[in-house]
This record gives sequence, structure tokens and C-alpha cells, in this order.
Amino acid sequence: MAGTSIGSVVGGVFAAGKLEDFKNWMSGLGKMDVFRLMDFAITKSGFIKGEKIFAEMEKIIGDIAIEDLNIPFTTVAVDINNHKEVVFTSGSLRKAIRASVAVPTILTPVEYKGMELVDGGVLNPLPLNLVQRNKSDILIAVDLNAGISYTKPHNVSITEKDQSTYKALWEQVNKRWTHFFTKEKNPKIGYFDLLTKSIYAMQAKLTETSIKKHKPDILIQISRNSCDLFEFHRATELIEYGRKQARKELKTVGGRQKNKKSWQKPIGSKSE
Repeated sequence: MAGTSIGSVVGGVFAAGKLEDFKNWMSGLGKMDVFRLMDFAITKSGFIKGEKIFAEMEKIIGDIAIEDLNIPFTTVAVDINNHKEVVFTSGSLRKAIRASVAVPTILTPVEYKGMELVDGGVLNPLPLNLVQRNKSDILIAVDLNAGISYTKPHNVSITEKDQSTYKALWEQVNKRWTHFFTKEKNPKIGYFDLLTKSIYAMQAKLTETSIKKHKPDILIQISRNSCDLFEFHRATELIEYGRKQARKELKTVGGRQKNKKSWQKPIGSKSE
């Protein structure tokens, strides 16, 4: 198993055998809970330190070493100064994940062996090349940048107070961070929004290239429009969406395999 950025979180937690605990924690987060986990930093290298989030993560996964996981796991970060991937196959799982999720200018970079590490998705958002495989393995890829539509379920609701409070706080973050980087009085698009949209566009192209090159046997597509950064309070909704997308693709692949076997039967043989 291999993962980058949020894929390193889910993959690492799964490899550690703590997926159910992690899911329960995430599903219990409200909007204000998410906001309280953001420990803001006054620096141009990133405005969230991530210490609060990873303190909670450590309660779930501990500080297990990657080489001690039951499932072989690889994650990747990027040495931003030398434009190189830094691959983790050993050492602290928690620290490796923290490096892999360091979205440039949002989460502060991680200092590691004299390097400044940022989100692995900068160079390798879908690290199919890093999966440790056997010849008989089935390669499954999860594309979080798929250009497909997403319709939010009608039964998803939050309190008006929670919505207005969170919205006001987040608008303040965007406003202040935009002001920190630009002298324009009325920018057409906020700094934070511009940054995230640029990252998504770049990752979509890199993901497309990875899929074409490595040709996964099963490709589970998740709409880029299904959520925005830090919308962890929607975990229950998004977990169910991911489950539906996975089942849909597995059903399609199963149908193709069944048809393939049927066509390969010699003339006169009984059908299944």
C-alpha cells in the first residue's frame, strides 16, 4: 500500500489496523471541532502547525514504526528546495504522515535531515510507482481528483448556528491571509482559494499521467468537487460516498471479468 497526503493518512491508519478507531473519531467531529484543531502559526511558510491534529492522531495510532506495520506501507513527501521526492518505508509512521500532508503555505513544512518537506502530492499525488507488488497482485488506485460530478445528499444538515459561526471564522482566516500576502484592497479571489485551486489543477494532471502510465486494474474515482480542504466534519457523508464509488467500480470490474470468461469458453460449452 502507498499513499500521498490524505492518502498517507488513510493508508497509514489502515496498515496500522486502526481504521475503525480513526473513522469513529472523524465521524464525531463537528465544524467547530475541526476549527479548534487548527493551531494557527504566524509565518509565511504555513498558517497551521498541525500539532493539535497529530496529537489526536497519536492517540489512535501511537508512534509505531512503518517497518513494524502488518501491511507493507510507503508514503512520500517532497524536498521543496531540491524538488525531489522523499520516500518513507521505515521510521515513525506519524512523522512520515505529517511530512506527506504538509500542504505548501497551509501546513508548516517538516524539517527532516536538513530538508524542508512538504506535501507529497506536489510531485506524486497518486504514487502507484511506490506500491510494493507481486506479479499476481491486483493494483487498485483511488483518484481524489476525478473530474466527475457530485451531488450532496439531501439528508445532510447542520445547525444554523454552527454554520454561521464556522463560516464567519473561516472568512476571517481567508481575509487575513489574503491581506498578509497582497496589498490589493479588493482581490477578485482570495489567496487561500487561489492556492487550493492551483494545487488541485496541478494534482489532477499529475494523477492523470500516473494512471495512464501504471494502468491500475481497478480505478475508484472520487469527485474533486465532493469536498474542500479541512471539511473533516463531513466524514460520515464522504465515507459513504467513497464506499458507493468503490462498490460501483468493483461491480463494473466483476461484470467485465464475467463477460470475459464467457467469451473465452469454447463453442458448445455450458454457460455459467
